[in-house]
Amino acid sequence: MADRVPGEDGRIHRRPRQEVPPCPLPAPAPTRGRSDARSRRPVGWSRIRFPHLLPPQPPRRLRHRPRRRPRRLRPPSPVSASPDPAGPLRIGAIPDQDPEVLQRLYGTVADSLSDALQLDVSYEPVTDYAAAVSLFRTGDLDLVWFGGLTGVQARLRTPGAVPIAQRDIDAAFHSVFVVNAATGLAPSDDLTPLAGRRFTYGSETSTSGRLMPAFFLQQQGVDPSGFPGGPGFSGSHDATLALVASGTYEAGVLNEQVWRSRTEEGAVDPAVMLYARTPAYHDYHWLLAPSAVDRLGADLPSRLTGYFTGLAPDDPDDAVVLELFGADSFIATEAANYEQIEAIGRDLGLIN
Repeated sequence: MADRVPGEDGRIHRRPRQEVPPCPLPAPAPTRGRSDARSRRPVGWSRIRFPHLLPPQPPRRLRHRPRRRPRRLRPPSPVSASPDPAGPLRIGAIPDQDPEVLQRLYGTVADSLSDALQLDVSYEPVTDYAAAVSLFRTGDLDLVWFGGLTGVQARLRTPGAVPIAQRDIDAAFHSVFVVNAATGLAPSDDLTPLAGRRFTYGSETSTSGRLMPAFFLQQQGVDPSGFPGGPGFSGSHDATLALVASGTYEAGVLNEQVWRSRTEEGAVDPAVMLYARTPAYHDYHWLLAPSAVDRLGADLPSRLTGYFTGLAPDDPDDAVVLELFGADSFIATEAANYEQIEAIGRDLGLIN
């Protein structure tokens, strides 16, 4: 055996192994920055070149993404179905009563109209009678509850305006003259005793609070502007009652519907007494602006007339509206019903 040799003692020994010095490795070639091929290898290059050296990887779990369905558009609601620039139907009214009464009344009407006609309806309060006429003329109000005189004024200034409906009581409406109990006047049909009294009307353009009472005073020979100190103008029927109750004025006039309503509520001061009731005349009515017809459709007048004339006292929701208006029903109306008011207004200088 080549690796075994005899020793001096005659025995066979294993040849000692010679240590072979390790072969020196050649020095690495100097790197040459980014131009060196090794430095240009991308990260993970060895893993790509030698995939068998990678540790085993668990299988990847693919996520299932369901196919997205096209979005279904909801049909527009009836309220939003009206085209944009059509906007809402804006209703208003002459401020003939206290603001909180008007807000409750016309807010209820707006909600009822919106539900019945599937329109967006808003109530827009105004400051005075003249403002109601002006805003109607400019198209800022579409449907307004006018008195007879203001309705004529608004219609003459807004060609194409259409009377829609009036209450049953408006076909034969009345005003009442009231006096302070301290005057000692007893109820009578004779209006001449009022000539020497401090007297107040309601608004200057009120039909029941100024125009028709002035006409009936004039018919009995009383100068409607000749009261001591000149007549007052309270601004509303409720204000007239308050001024007569306080004694600021000895007598005044207001519409009969407000008088009856406040009497039933127990809101009339005992110092105020009913003195006289006028003959009948046409008064309040709904008037529709032509701009609203242009925006909301040619059938709008008939739809509105149908709504008001269709209010039934045996329907709970309708009954609320009718009660707030102090009426049993609404009836259709036309411009010819207000010709007497127009003639009287021109005679008194209230219509040009």
